[in-house]
Amino acid sequence: MSDTSIYNILMYSHDTYGLGHIRRSMAIASHLSGKEVNILILTGSPIAGRFAFPEQVDFVRIPGMIKKTNDEYKSLSIRIDPNQALNIRKNIIIATAKAFKPDLFIVDKEPLGLKREVLPTLKWFRKSLPTTKTVLGLRDILDESPVVRKDWETKDVYRYLEELYDEIWVYGNQEIYDPIVEYNIPAALKKKICFTGYIPRKHWSEDVRRKIRQRYRILEKDTFILVTAGGGGDGCELLDHYLSMHDFFPTSLPFKSLMITGPFMPKCSRERLKNRAKRYGIKSSPFHPQMEQLIRAADLVISMGGYNTICEIFSQQTPSLIIPRETPRKEQLIRAEKLTEQGLIDYLPWKEVSAQLLRDKIFTILSKSKDYKSKMAGFELSGLGTMRTRVEHFRDCP
Repeated sequence: MSDTSIYNILMYSHDTYGLGHIRRSMAIASHLSGKEVNILILTGSPIAGRFAFPEQVDFVRIPGMIKKTNDEYKSLSIRIDPNQALNIRKNIIIATAKAFKPDLFIVDKEPLGLKREVLPTLKWFRKSLPTTKTVLGLRDILDESPVVRKDWETKDVYRYLEELYDEIWVYGNQEIYDPIVEYNIPAALKKKICFTGYIPRKHWSEDVRRKIRQRYRILEKDTFILVTAGGGGDGCELLDHYLSMHDFFPTSLPFKSLMITGPFMPKCSRERLKNRAKRYGIKSSPFHPQMEQLIRAADLVISMGGYNTICEIFSQQTPSLIIPRETPRKEQLIRAEKLTEQGLIDYLPWKEVSAQLLRDKIFTILSKSKDYKSKMAGFELSGLGTMRTRVEHFRDCP
């Protein structure tokens, strides 16, 4: 490492589609960055450049890939063979690792990377740069237990976790969901696991809340509902449900609404939803770089309940209604069920959504707004503090 006073962190975020991985990586990098820390993020996100990066944080863009089936991918932008695209990604990853020589390598979610593309880099660290600490960062819930167990057994993940990783950080609370039990983690790996807690975002002030509402012409007495489809690739039906509720109750919904369709929603779908929304004075936008501010300004958030959206909701302590997707993974449904049991959110199963039920749920949550806020205020988001402690430990005990 060229400057022993600088601590280099390399982060890998495969970002096949959506906003989740890059947003989580950005939140972690923003907190761990500082005058004595360089952070470089390897990302396949096509919109990474639309986020504001803090000082001494930068990114290396690898060609984007998009999932066709659970185990089949294609190039997102350039028209080349998928294997060629994966080879380019793999070569960029290992070349960056060799040139940057990080003190810490954090891999997001996929233990071996997309189609095992990080495996050569992990092996290189063990053989040629053994002082580099390697960490796998997992969101609270990956999928149903049998699905994860089978996937990890097929890919020999349990062995690689033992051989190639120093620690496994779980960005969640063990009391809410325990992957040690659910994913049948072997006893030899348990000592490597650190439950960090959920990852907080900046809590925006009342002044920011007021300014956002003024920008969208929402009065203090108005009820403001934010509907967000995350990246938007599979969020069209959620927004359809919300607009269908307005079709069914065209004159009895006293809300001001804003829809964020997501940058990956097909343009034709975005335009169709935008035109429908205009009938009811509902504004829509494909993307907002500061979703936390919109969430802070809202009285209620309706979303599909991805990990990062949940963290943003908890950070701003805004009541929420989750309508989780159930395919191709049950991750969002399981999270919604577990957090509803804690009294932190409420949810509607995808197949049960109707205009009447959606309206009833909204009014019920709004009537209990203070209870939800109180619950969230008492829910500790310790993720970043725990990670900083672990990094300081690595620095003190190389």
